Amino acid sequence: MRKLSILAILLAATAFLAGARLPPHGPLPQPRPDTGAATSPTPLPDNTEPPAPADVPAPQPKPDVKEPETPAADQPSAPQTEPGKPEPAEPMQGPPLPPGGLKSPQTPAEENKPPAEQTLEEQHLTIEPESDTEHAVCTAELRALGVVFKDTPRIDDGNGCGIDKPIIVSEVLPGIALKPEATIRCPAALALARWLKDSVIPAASAALPEQGRLTTVNQATSYMCRLRNGAETGKISEHARGNAIDIASFHFEKGEDVAVRSRREDPTLTGAFQRTVSAAGCIYFTTVLDPESDAAHETHFHLDVMERKGGYRYCH
Repeated sequence: MRKLSILAILLAATAFLAGARLPPHGPLPQPRPDTGAATSPTPLPDNTEPPAPADVPAPQPKPDVKEPETPAADQPSAPQTEPGKPEPAEPMQGPPLPPGGLKSPQTPAEENKPPAEQTLEEQHLTIEPESDTEHAVCTAELRALGVVFKDTPRIDDGNGCGIDKPIIVSEVLPGIALKPEATIRCPAALALARWLKDSVIPAASAALPEQGRLTTVNQATSYMCRLRNGAETGKISEHARGNAIDIASFHFEKGEDVAVRSRREDPTLTGAFQRTVSAAGCIYFTTVLDPESDAAHETHFHLDVMERKGGYRYCH
């Protein structure tokens, strides 16, 4: 009896749930307490953009873009290229290439040689011009030191050999002869006079007082048109430009001449004198080569005023 009652209750509940339906409308949203009643958005008229959000700036109108100018009749327009493709290279200007392509111009044989292998004729050198003002200042300094010299006409022996404003020096300081006379440029003569006055004479007085006063400076070479060391090829000598002089010996009132020769191991005062004046020469000349430098200078000092970049000097 009890089981029948439970079964009847289950059947009745099932029939009730089957007939139940959802309400036709769900619950309506309630307005937030701080905003009041909800309002429906006002419909926008046709063709109207919705307003932009407050935190995004409104788009600015695009600037006017000028249309490309039409090229003039005599100016071709730029070629159009497809996106992603490189622009074509500009055509080379000039006459058409000969059959077989370009050929290197013929170069004279001497221009293919390095300078060390060129003769004097192959170097195509010219004489360096000298400033009238600088020459006048230099010769005035020579006269102030008591140098005896004379001007001589311009020398041009070709191939770059020559002196624009040469002078001939016969007395390098008062009472000190230069034998034989030397044809050189004024700057070389001025360096020689200063070296003798400030270094050679004081060194001789200290090291060789018993030989008395210096009376003669014997030179071996002044101006001469040739390459360095008299070689057949190579760079032009500073002798060929009037910038150099070779000193062979010093003659004093008493005793023997002091010849310039190898004195590196000479323990005497004569050796000390020669080493001293050789080192001092670099104060006045830009190049000093003494008997210790090489075989070509075993018997003399080579002194020159060659100008080098940065005031560089070569003294050996």
